[in-house]
Amino acid sequence: MIYRSIRQMHKMLGQLDTWLVKTAEYAQKKPFDVNTLLTFRLAPDQHSFVRQVQSSCDHAKMAAARLTGKEAPKHPDDEQTFEALHARIRAVRTWLDGFSAADFEGAEKRIVTYPPWEGKVMLGEDYLLERALPNFFFHVTHAYAILRNNGVDLGKKDYIGQLSLRAP
Repeated sequence: MIYRSIRQMHKMLGQLDTWLVKTAEYAQKKPFDVNTLLTFRLAPDQHSFVRQVQSSCDHAKMAAARLTGKEAPKHPDDEQTFEALHARIRAVRTWLDGFSAADFEGAEKRIVTYPPWEGKVMLGEDYLLERALPNFFFHVTHAYAILRNNGVDLGKKDYIGQLSLRAP
């Protein structure tokens, strides 16, 4: 289940990347500079679009890193264009492609630490279900909502993406 959850994060980052493409196309038709959307937010106390994308990437890579004990790539959070966000998403997806199911063997029992927890720990499965997945989907969904709120033609199929349908 843990490996498949990381693969779902990988898939959703791919969906996020396609939303950026659709947003750029939308901006060309209107026309306006697509990069103006980087600072948009849903509410004054929420992160901007660029931070939602950065956070989506960070939660995916940190989940994989914490659950396997591997070092995650570092990103300086300095993206100032949609093209830079594409590059960030692609870099994280490429890094996640380097994992196999074997890398996550025993991850459900792995002890996960995080400095803000002040000396407390979580088991890997609890960390995935209670912190990593909810945070990842929170930020991905906010990125989606910011784009929708600004007129980008995105629907549920754009959010969910390709299904693994097969004949019975």
